[in-house]
Amino acid sequence: MENEEFRLVSPAIDKDGRLPRKYTAEGQGALKNLSPPLEWYNLPEGTKSLALVVQDIDAPDPSGPIVPWTIWVVANIPPTLKGLPEGFSGKEEEVGGDYANIKEGHTDWKVPGWRGPKLPSHCHRFEFKLYALDDMMHLGNKVTKERLLELIEGHVLGEAC
Repeated sequence: MENEEFRLVSPAIDKDGRLPRKYTAEGQGALKNLSPPLEWYNLPEGTKSLALVVQDIDAPDPSGPIVPWTIWVVANIPPTLKGLPEGFSGKEEEVGGDYANIKEGHTDWKVPGWRGPKLPSHCHRFEFKLYALDDMMHLGNKVTKERLLELIEGHVLGEAC
């Protein structure tokens, strides 16, 4: 199993990498803040926790160039889990068990949890990046992408997109 690649997949995202409308905040069929299901495979040996950052990498900045827009930050996912179910965001305490210690961070909307992107066009690309870590992260009360990326430096065993 050592030569098998650490992978992140979502059965909900189509083969062209488009995010289905129900996971966005735009148009008929949108369910606003419904997070998509995710699955991962072949965790690196020694993984003690996982962290996830999801960004719209084609988000326009009204005053300048395209800059990634953070849609979801999740930390301290136990390596015993094989994925996150659809609609998980905001329900980690309800779900309980292995999900109870997962911490959702603040997005670029300044609120925690999945926030369905508002798409001015449907050609946006989304980056889902999962980090396998050699430790649990002690994040404090307010987790952001920047804080998470700073804390995981030196602890990343592998990355999956």
